[in-house]
Amino acid sequence: MVRKTKEEAEETRQRLLDAAEQVFQRQGVSRTSLSHIAAEAGVTRGAIYWHFKNKVDLYDAMIRRVLDPEESLFGNGSLTVDDPLRAIRDLVVDFLQRVALDARHQRVFEIAWHKCEYVDEMATIRDCHLDCGRRFIALLETAMRRAQDLGQLPDRVSPRQAAVGVMALLDGLVVNWTLEPTLFPLADYAPGVVDTYLAGLRARG
Repeated sequence: MVRKTKEEAEETRQRLLDAAEQVFQRQGVSRTSLSHIAAEAGVTRGAIYWHFKNKVDLYDAMIRRVLDPEESLFGNGSLTVDDPLRAIRDLVVDFLQRVALDARHQRVFEIAWHKCEYVDEMATIRDCHLDCGRRFIALLETAMRRAQDLGQLPDRVSPRQAAVGVMALLDGLVVNWTLEPTLFPLADYAPGVVDTYLAGLRARG
């Protein structure tokens, strides 16, 4: 019976996160109340407080449901292998294609970039996301330095700048595509765009 109760509680929690995605995307974070989310999920407002402290906590959980698995992928040491540039390329392309092809990724990143103002109570969420970005840049920098040691990159390349460039490329594609998906086919463009950037780093001259 206890096990069933835990399963039911988790099912309700996931339903609330699903509802939050839908309502946040539809009307923006600042214009959404917990009552709106409860109505979308078909539960009482009290059910939300059983799982989340407030709207910020719910929003953070919604984001982390997508970002935590992504962070675990780039945090497993796979970028410091014998072919770090290939590892970077595959990681970034795979991520961009998930954003393009997975509805949840698309919704969450559209909300994060275009439907939320990171001020007042949401400022703490912004800080958490910035920390995640810093960790990703640090990992990319280590991989770029490893690529340089292996002779994949010329000495003139700054590993730090190359890492920031990858982050800017990734963010720029996601920001523009989630704003207007008809602007370009992200899934199709991702390999070529990333390959072009990395080829520029490899070029000697």
